[in-house]
Amino acid sequence: MYNQTVREGKTMAIISYITVIGTLIAFIMNQNKHNYFASFHIRQSLGIFILWLIVNFIQRYSDFGWLNTILGIGVFVLWILGLLGAIQGEEKRIPLFGDQFQEWFRNIG
Repeated sequence: MYNQTVREGKTMAIISYITVIGTLIAFIMNQNKHNYFASFHIRQSLGIFILWLIVNFIQRYSDFGWLNTILGIGVFVLWILGLLGAIQGEEKRIPLFGDQFQEWFRNIG
């Protein structure tokens, strides 16, 4: 049963990492099916997008120089890890924030 859930939700999970529009599309696609695997990745990608917004805000209104670059690269790495998890069919929570994203957005999906 688990493999069937992953197979059915894999496309939606991958789409959820393709910009915030992809997250919205995957969310809408998942409303009828309520696929747990897709929901997991939709929550992760939504959290990464919000994290990106926060880092972008910090970068615009601060002058931390190299720290801004490190924060941007860090969010990019988290995005890559989430996308790779979706492609591989795994429910890997992203480091540092994955548990919080699952808890904060538990009603999504």
